[in-house]
Amino acid sequence: MNKVSNWLWGCVLIALGVILGVNVLGVAHINIFFPGWWTLFIIVPCFIGLFKKNESKTADLIGILIGVCLMLGCLGVLQFDMIWKLILPVVLVICGLSLILKDTLKGKVIKEVKKLNRHERDEYWATFASQKLDFAKQEFKGCKLEAVFGGIRCDLRGAEIKEDTVISSSSIFGGVTIFVPDDVNVKIVSTNLFGGVEDKRREPTKDAKYTIYIESTCLFGGLEVR
Repeated sequence: MNKVSNWLWGCVLIALGVILGVNVLGVAHINIFFPGWWTLFIIVPCFIGLFKKNESKTADLIGILIGVCLMLGCLGVLQFDMIWKLILPVVLVICGLSLILKDTLKGKVIKEVKKLNRHERDEYWATFASQKLDFAKQEFKGCKLEAVFGGIRCDLRGAEIKEDTVISSSSIFGGVTIFVPDDVNVKIVSTNLFGGVEDKRREPTKDAKYTIYIESTCLFGGLEVR
């Protein structure tokens, strides 16, 4: 979680604490249990998720849309039968716009990934299991990581990286964690649906010679880069 997300969560907790405090002291009476209050458990996390770096915003936008529509339904502003009819077409529009914007905003990264994808790469799977990969003292030329109801831990901190390379990561109801050296750049392109990417690296060195491109797909799963 980055600094902006921490700051936003801190503000949410402080606001909640202040509201509960003034209610207890009798200074004011703020009813936090208004009709549809439970939708905030959908809206707030998705809104904060928009500020996470290197992460697709599609699932968060869909979550905010659903949460707001349900809240308006509970408040009587919208009819629930109309909400259910509109959710699917709007979700499809958001997904379509996300794909278009991803190709536009990260076109250079995607182009480089396609160029490097011409090379053959080793594949590693974890299906209903876990796998630990350590490339210490080995020349690393990229790989494909597939976690399906399982987890993969890929450690590149001791690897020999002599050129730009690509890691294709797929997390389906699973998780992938990649440890990268401090002396390389990392660029991430991700497609997420009810999952996400979290970048926990320290700031990379400015004189990094090579770049690791991570092409990630997360479906009810996640990717961590450390």
